[in-house]
Amino acid sequence: MANPQLKNGHTRIANEILEEIMKLNLNGTQFRLLLAIWRYTYGFQRTTNDISTSFLTRAINANRTQVSRELATLIDRNIVSVIGIGSKGGREMGVNKNYEEWDEQLPSKEVDPEISDQTKQAKKLKYDEENTYYKMAVYFHEKVAAVADEAGISHLIKKSNMQTWADDMRKLIEIDQVDKHLAKQVMDWVTQDSFWRTNVLSAKKLREKFMELAIKMNADKKPVQPKQKPHYDPRDIEIAHQRWVQDGNDPEKFNWETGKGEYD
Repeated sequence: MANPQLKNGHTRIANEILEEIMKLNLNGTQFRLLLAIWRYTYGFQRTTNDISTSFLTRAINANRTQVSRELATLIDRNIVSVIGIGSKGGREMGVNKNYEEWDEQLPSKEVDPEISDQTKQAKKLKYDEENTYYKMAVYFHEKVAAVADEAGISHLIKKSNMQTWADDMRKLIEIDQVDKHLAKQVMDWVTQDSFWRTNVLSAKKLREKFMELAIKMNADKKPVQPKQKPHYDPRDIEIAHQRWVQDGNDPEKFNWETGKGEYD
């Protein structure tokens, strides 16, 4: 017989939050996700934690597509807050305890994840942690976050939406036909360049300025040709002296330092 004990771990949640949650229109998956997020934040006496979609999928024993969709809804409704990317690659998230910011709306209708191809195309594109474009977004975000923190402007990227960043990465590769390796090179370069590092703080701006950035990066990589000193040949002054004399000038008035004649 199961016999749970508080001494083995418990989660403290303010009654006020529970009372407000009771009033929300949530579907089953959304409510289970909230319980899971509470368990792995408040359950560890933390307000946020590094939680990936794959972890939540296992925690509530649900379909990954279903979890991604309903979690995105909770984030859009400001019930769940995402403050950045955690050290393990998941999103640093937690339940937003300021319930006055929650968006009251009807829950999305839960559907069988096995939906038609036509319906899939009509749905807004979502990216999970295993998606290549999501990984590119996380990679660039981490570099931008370091720049922003160093420059004291971290507040500008605090609410970065990794779904939007991932979609901009997809457009950069699929629509603009940019090679992934070149994209990475520009990401590395732009976050090191003294001018651009604080002027490109999002995936959208990276895409908008990409061609200009790539050209500038390649220009910076070209070695600067050293200025060549004029070649000095001692025979030149001898030739100049001979011409001076041949022209009927006084040999004594030839300036051997300048290689030119001196006139009275």
